[in-house]
Amino acid sequence: MTFIIWIIIGGILGWLASMVMKTDAQQGMILNVVVGIVGALLGGWLLGPLFGTGTINSDDFSMSGLLVSFLGAVILLAIVNLLRRGKVR
Repeated sequence: MTFIIWIIIGGILGWLASMVMKTDAQQGMILNVVVGIVGALLGGWLLGPLFGTGTINSDDFSMSGLLVSFLGAVILLAIVNLLRRGKVR
């Protein structure tokens, strides 16, 4: 059941991050899920200790866990944009 929640919440967080970074027209639903889940891993690694919380990948579905996962997805898209275009956007 947790895997299904990862997919749903990861898709929503990836979609929201792509809206913030203005890459929504370039990616579909599957890439939004991937960005959400991988971004949550990145956020847990970079921002989790800073905020003292987990992410959706560590079964922390609190507001702070969702925020860290969302910020990780935004950071992931910023890195991809920087490597692809030479600017964050």
